[in-house]
Amino acid sequence: MMKVAMVMGSDSDYQVVERGEKILKDFGVDVEVHVISAHRTPDRAMEFAKTAEGKGIEVIIGAAGKAAHLPGVLAALTVLPVIGLPIKSSTMDGLDSLLSIVQMPKGIPVATVAIDGAENAALLAIQILSGKYPELRGKMKDYRKAMADEVIEKDKQFRIR
Repeated sequence: MMKVAMVMGSDSDYQVVERGEKILKDFGVDVEVHVISAHRTPDRAMEFAKTAEGKGIEVIIGAAGKAAHLPGVLAALTVLPVIGLPIKSSTMDGLDSLLSIVQMPKGIPVATVAIDGAENAALLAIQILSGKYPELRGKMKDYRKAMADEVIEKDKQFRIR
């Protein structure tokens, strides 16, 4: 069973997170979504991270804005791969979120994608899972080919003009 957890610090982050959730589901990955705040519900964050592996979760995507400590807190409490998804905030256009996530201390890595980059967070999770589930690698190749075909088709449309 391929399972990814998407954890967001606030339900207002879901408008970004849902784009990644859709990709994971399209690839046939089981995904669960949670709202857990590193600051407002730290005990829940700790419990979630410490029990995730036992519940079959294989990759965690942590989405957060502003101080954006959630992905780092989760990574500190589990050895599962954690992907940080910085959410654009009203302050600094999300740069604050990005820097909060990417600047992790040695020994506690968090892979980090672009601000509001939910699609890439999902695709990175799929690539991580593809080491264990080869069928995902084939689906990823098909996905990339479809993207390339779309660009080629758009180029043809410009040549017709």
